[in-house]
Amino acid sequence: MKFIIVGKNIDVTPGLRSAVEEKIGKLEKYFTSETEIHVTLSVEKERQKIEVTIPVKGSIIRSEQVSNDMYVSIDLVEEIIERQLKKYKNKLVDKKQPSDYFKREFMEKEYMDEEEVRIIRTKKFDIKPMYPEDACVQMELLGHSFYVFCNAETDQVNVVYKRKGNTYGLIEPEY
Repeated sequence: MKFIIVGKNIDVTPGLRSAVEEKIGKLEKYFTSETEIHVTLSVEKERQKIEVTIPVKGSIIRSEQVSNDMYVSIDLVEEIIERQLKKYKNKLVDKKQPSDYFKREFMEKEYMDEEEVRIIRTKKFDIKPMYPEDACVQMELLGHSFYVFCNAETDQVNVVYKRKGNTYGLIEPEY
């Protein structure tokens, strides 16, 4: 595996680099040696955050973990990614992912689906045209963390969502 490790507001010391490569290197049993692992270490106030992104054709395997100790965050992120791989392995096989990303042993081994993805509720609602700012107000009135609406400016379905720090985001489709 090829590691690309960067730091934001933190120097990537040889000790941190070694910890990342050693801990996340345990995922080597799933991936081929050509697979790139993108790791971003960052610090904000007391928050020590690690983001790991593994691009594979047609998908992205990603996890981020935050704690008050970077080494704890590194331990947690490896466990999460390993769980994700085992959980979604059958879906990766169904999508016929090219085997040049994953080791054959991983693709051939059977893993139990701990939790199958199940949709337990379907909700239907009218989408009326509105401006993104109005959609944010409506989202707040409903007490939701996101809101789907038809953008009056573009006539496309958009989503507004609540972000940290009392800010909002807007998701627009790209065709």
